[in-house]
Amino acid sequence: MRPSPAALLLVLSLATAPPLAGCQTEAASQAARPSAHTAAPTDRDRAARPVLVTQVRYEAPVTERRFVGTVSPRLESDHGFRVAGRVARRPVDVGDRVTAGAPLATLDDTDLRLRLEQAEAEARAARSALSLAESERRRAESLHRRGVNAESVLDARRAAADEAAGRLARAERAVALARNALDYAVLRADVAGVVTAVLVEPGQVVAVGQPAIRVAGTAETEALVALPERFVAQARAGAARVSLWADPDRTYQARLRELAPAADPLTRTYDARFSILDPDPNVRLGMTVTVTVRANDGGPVARLPLAALRDDGDGPAVFVVDRAAGTLSRQPVAVVAYEGEAAVLGGGVATGDWVVALGTQKLDAAQTVRVVDTLSF
Repeated sequence: MRPSPAALLLVLSLATAPPLAGCQTEAASQAARPSAHTAAPTDRDRAARPVLVTQVRYEAPVTERRFVGTVSPRLESDHGFRVAGRVARRPVDVGDRVTAGAPLATLDDTDLRLRLEQAEAEARAARSALSLAESERRRAESLHRRGVNAESVLDARRAAADEAAGRLARAERAVALARNALDYAVLRADVAGVVTAVLVEPGQVVAVGQPAIRVAGTAETEALVALPERFVAQARAGAARVSLWADPDRTYQARLRELAPAADPLTRTYDARFSILDPDPNVRLGMTVTVTVRANDGGPVARLPLAALRDDGDGPAVFVVDRAAGTLSRQPVAVVAYEGEAAVLGGGVATGDWVVALGTQKLDAAQTVRVVDTLSF
């Protein structure tokens, strides 16, 4: 009688089961046996608490503050005519760039030319009168020397000559004033810049000194910002730089040129003007900029994670780790400021000390610790 397939499978499984079990037992015993190259952990290592540490580093407390401002010209003035008249021509518009001496607007100069011609005619008449008076004075002097004329006649001729000389001087001054008035009929730019406002139109009659064209000088540009009260001293002592919102990667050195002596009554801020050094054509008036002020705030400080501090009611402290001995010492520290996730220390620990960076609330000074990693902060 032939055995069934199921019976053959059962016999094979029973025959191979003991050797497999023996192999598994041997493998498990080898895995449990310590390797000759791996040092067995000591009792001290098993009792020490693992900690993460960071090293104390003191450095100058350089801080950066950023303020939003706008680009403005250092010089911006309203140009007005020095004579009254009717505007005949205005060759510039808002946004036009002008050079020093370039014409901005022109008045109708018909009346001014007539006044100049009148002054010149009066000057010619005064010159002729002076020539005649000088001739009569010389004739009177000659006759007086010969004893023909009396002294009073000579004095009268001299007075007439002096009066004619004075009349000529006044006429010549009138000519100069008329020429100046004719020249003032053309309004010219005082500095090279850009036209920011046009306040008159052709055909308009303007008075003396009335604002006509506003020109902003482009030789010097500034960043105008409003500083809070607490940052006024830092702005005076710090180094500044300016970056454009249109191109944040482009920065320019800046220098504080002017600081308002009094705060704005509404915003309680101080207007500050930072001169932009060596600006290029990318710096345009009215652009929004960021002014960054970098300053040293005093003596050296160290920054540690907030989790490194522990306060048991007697002030903040840290745990200083002796990495060789694995011991802790609780050290009170002086915290001068908190910045986000960092505590700024002014003293209490020394440069190079290793302190526990995390989990200080679960530690005790009598515990033994084992450094597992370091944290750069």
